[in-house]
Amino acid sequence: MKKYLIIGSGFAGSVIAEQLCKDNLIEIWEERSHIGGNCYTEREKETGVNIHQYGPHIFNTDNVEVWDYIQQFCEMVPYINRVKSIYKGKVYSLPINLHTINQFFNKALSPAEAKDFIQSLSDTSIDSPKNFEEQALKFIGKDLYQAFFYGYTKKQWGCEPTELPASILKRLPVRFNYNDNYYAMPLQGIPKNGYTEIFEKMLNHPNITVYLNKKFAVKDVDFSAYDQVFYTGPVDAFFDYKFGRLGYRTVYFEKHIAEGDFQGNAVINYADEETPFTRIHEHKHFTPWEEHEKTVYFKEFSKETETEDIPYYPKRLANDLEILEKYQNEIETLPNFTFLGRLATYRYMDMHHVIANALEIAQKFK
Repeated sequence: MKKYLIIGSGFAGSVIAEQLCKDNLIEIWEERSHIGGNCYTEREKETGVNIHQYGPHIFNTDNVEVWDYIQQFCEMVPYINRVKSIYKGKVYSLPINLHTINQFFNKALSPAEAKDFIQSLSDTSIDSPKNFEEQALKFIGKDLYQAFFYGYTKKQWGCEPTELPASILKRLPVRFNYNDNYYAMPLQGIPKNGYTEIFEKMLNHPNITVYLNKKFAVKDVDFSAYDQVFYTGPVDAFFDYKFGRLGYRTVYFEKHIAEGDFQGNAVINYADEETPFTRIHEHKHFTPWEEHEKTVYFKEFSKETETEDIPYYPKRLANDLEILEKYQNEIETLPNFTFLGRLATYRYMDMHHVIANALEIAQKFK
């Protein structure tokens, strides 16, 4: 039997462990007090609501293999995420769709008319968008950009949208029908009993040993004891920041408990720049099959990641990519190490991307 060390128990590490545990001994080191990484869920004591501890996670994919794989460990209940946005005291539907356009401009346009109308608003002087703002102006024009993207993006990323790559905006389409499904993926759902159950089942094997509250540092580990190390933490932390820190945004939450129903929807964005938080998520709406007399909701704030913060979103600005290249060159000199997951590869990856990547990597070690 080979012996593998896995750093981190989120989806990347847990899938590797589940896939390789039958014929190998697996150690998982997790620096937090629980498994599951940022997908960890738990019952809130006062309300009984199953909360997404690190922010909302709606499973959505077009990868049937990943969809079938994850359902070995949970009952996935179909769920459509219908996000709303508040701007200047009015509630709108996201992503921008025909209802949003008609409501915002006080019109009753047909799909064809709306396409022509948005085309007339777009900035045709921008041929090849160089940043987020130019992409938005070329895509939807100044008014919709100012209403739904400028303030929200500035709060989310902590910089002017002109500093961000154009590719970020491509994740949010404009629809010329009344489809308000936030995601375009055909397979969408939320685990009936929460995400933690998935990780518990994945890691429930006699060949897997999980060590919680165990922080990883290269200098403290005798790597000769392991045939391979799978690392899912921040890539810059692995190298003790020798080339500098990579830019990440992190989020933090302000928790509130109330009677009944606070906002009537799972997620509502606050697009005004003056509102300090980016959105409010009310977690009882992620499990509409459950009933709860009380509710718990969180105001979500975004900020730069400091030393003690959990990194969430890689910024990938020009300076970050220069630093990343230096770390990647170092990784190539480490034959018995595999770097995977959002933090270790410094890429934005949804859950299904992480799972698919881990399944692919695991095949190489079977």
